[in-house]
This record gives sequence, structure tokens and C-alpha cells, in this order.
Amino acid sequence: MNQKLFSKDFTLVVIGQIISLFGNATIRFALPLYLLNLTGSSALYGTVMACAFIPAILLSPIGGIVADRVNKRNVMVILDFFTAVLILAFSMLMNGVNLILLLTVTLMLLYGIAGAYQPSVQASIPALVHPDNFMAANSIINTISSFASLIGPVLGGVLYSAYGLEPVLWVCMICFILSAVMEIFIKIPFVKQTSDGGILRTAKTDFSESIRFIRKEKPVVGKALLVICGINLFLSAMIIVALPYLVTEVLNLEAAQANRLYGFAEGALAAGGLAGGIGAGVFANKLAIQKSGNLLIACAVCVFPIGAALILFSSGIMNYIVITACCFAIMVFSTVFTVQAMSFVQAETPQYLIGKVIAVILTVAMCAQPLGNALYGVLFEICKGFEYTVVLFSGVVSLIIAISTRNIFSKLT
Repeated sequence: MNQKLFSKDFTLVVIGQIISLFGNATIRFALPLYLLNLTGSSALYGTVMACAFIPAILLSPIGGIVADRVNKRNVMVILDFFTAVLILAFSMLMNGVNLILLLTVTLMLLYGIAGAYQPSVQASIPALVHPDNFMAANSIINTISSFASLIGPVLGGVLYSAYGLEPVLWVCMICFILSAVMEIFIKIPFVKQTSDGGILRTAKTDFSESIRFIRKEKPVVGKALLVICGINLFLSAMIIVALPYLVTEVLNLEAAQANRLYGFAEGALAAGGLAGGIGAGVFANKLAIQKSGNLLIACAVCVFPIGAALILFSSGIMNYIVITACCFAIMVFSTVFTVQAMSFVQAETPQYLIGKVIAVILTVAMCAQPLGNALYGVLFEICKGFEYTVVLFSGVVSLIIAISTRNIFSKLT
């Protein structure tokens, strides 16, 4: 393991992530927006996005098991190439089949690939980076993700509003091909683990071992996971559904302008993530995990100005500014929390378990997302004209959950 943070292999991981995550952010921005423009239905949008998360939940544990038993580099290369093929297939089929069904299946596959991909990236950090640099390395990976999410939706919104979906598809496909080629040259230390038998028995053993570690050896991780599920259900899902729906369907904005502004709003979310990632890296030595629950409280508090603006302001632009500013702040706080939590898990988990444990954490944390997406899609449909009630409901419940999270982390030693 290299004592230096930016070794050759970690640098290649970083560059590959920049390219791959840019394509990922762009395609996952454009396809749901295309669906919303076609139908104008928040209920359908929320349902499709809920379906899209299901493969990510199912494949994350598999991705974690594979990450610990197969060379992580090979996992990243294969999945990037497969994503490029998937986008090519979508572009060839979009004019000849049921488009809503095709969009749903494509989004499900994209989210499933992401679910299998992320454990390999996160598990590669302890193999390439010295433990003293875990916080800085996680900060860099999160900053890259946020930077790609900043540029991706902005460029995607401009291209989509000016030229339609097809150019966006080609840009994303090229990104995934370039990323896969880049990752071929990464060398990640790999020790083959012994197997207890067949594939299913090995998967069952690995999954049980990671669950036992979380429940018995590090129970605070299990408690925190339950709370994070609540945040995903009541806060993250609300933002995922509300942001495109409010900007493109509710606020008094022209259609073309709304699509561009939604792209900028997604960019503001990513900018918040970028600022949070940089801040987590800069202040890595001053951030205490015991106080990290305060970050989630700050996230919940930022929801209330959105609801207040929807009540007080009739101007679409004024509401848009408040929504975008609050979402930016939420992303800053949530990204710092994510970096702290992931660094804590990596430092406390044995090397041979890291991929599986991270996969379980990602899986359990994501389980609430489909339910939340479907819930808020229906709630916004029911509360047409009174969307602020849905937003304020999200803020109240999220604040209660965030206070519980602070109590859990404050007991850590």
C-alpha cells in the first residue's frame, strides 16, 4: 500500500471516476426528465423512479461479494463497457417500442449497474490508500461524484433543451467507453479468498458474515443504518421527486425555460456536494464522528424554507431560487456526513470484509428510496395546489429522525 495519497493507481481510479460519473450523472438526469416531459405525471415519474431503485438494492450485496472475491478493476471495466452497450441499445430501440416501458427497463438497469459498481470503488480505497488518508480519499471520491453531477445535468439540460435526447445519449456512451479503457491500466492488490462451496452457498456465507459484523461487532452501524433509511424515505426521496416536479410542472415557468432551470438546479445540488466534499477533505482532522448527527439536523431544517416559499411567493423564479438554495445547503451537509460515515466504516472494518459490509450498508440505506419515491409521487399528485404541505411534512419527520441520529452518534467513543 502506497503511503502517498495520489499514487499512480489511485490517480487512475480518480480519472476513471471523473469520466464515468459524468456520463452517469448526465444519463440519469436526461432519461427521467424525458419521461416527465412526455407524461407530465408526478405519480408515474415517482413509480418509475421507485422501480429503478429496486435492481440497485438487489445488486448491491452481489456487488459487495464480487468486490471482495474478484479483482475490483475487472468489475469496474466490465460494468462501464456494459453501460455503454445499454445506452447504444436504448438509442436504437427508442423509436420502435413502447417508450415508457423502455425507459423504465433502461433506468432499472442503469441503477442496478450503479448498485453493483459502487462497492468495488469504495472497497478499492483501503487497498490503494494508507489508513491515515481514508478521509481525504473518500472526500476526493465524493468531490468527483459531486463535480460530475454538477457538470452532467447542466450540460445535459443545455443539450437536451436545444437538440433533444439523442446527442445526450451519444455523449454518455463515449464517456463510459473512455472510462472503461482508462480503468484497464489500474492495478489493485487482490488476494483470492477461499470458497465454501457453490456460488449460492458462498454468497449466503459472505452476506451472513457481513450482517453478523454489523449487528454484533459494530451495532452502532446497524442503528445508524435504520435512521439513515428514515432520512432516505422522508427527505432524500422528497427531493428526488419534488425538484423536477416543482420546477417543470408546478412553478409558473415556460417549458423550455423550466427544463434548463431544472438542469441548473441539479447542478446546484451537485455544487453543494462538491462544496461538502471539499470541506470534508480540508477539515478532515477537525470533524468528529460524534457530532455528525448535527449535519442531518441541518439538512432537515433546510427543508422548511422551501415549504414557506411555496406558501408566500407566487413568482416562479422566486420559488425556484429558494428551492435551489436550500437544496444546495442540504447537499453540503449531507455530503460531509456521508464522507465521515464512510471513513468510519472503512477504518473499523477488516480488509477481507470491506466490500461486503459497504454493500450491505448501501443496500439497506437504499431500501427506503423506492418506497419514498412512490410515496411522494402519489402525495404530490393528491396535493396538487397544496404542494407545500408535502414539503413541510417531509421537513417535520426528517427533523425528528435527524435528532435520533445525533443521539446515536454522540455515544461513540
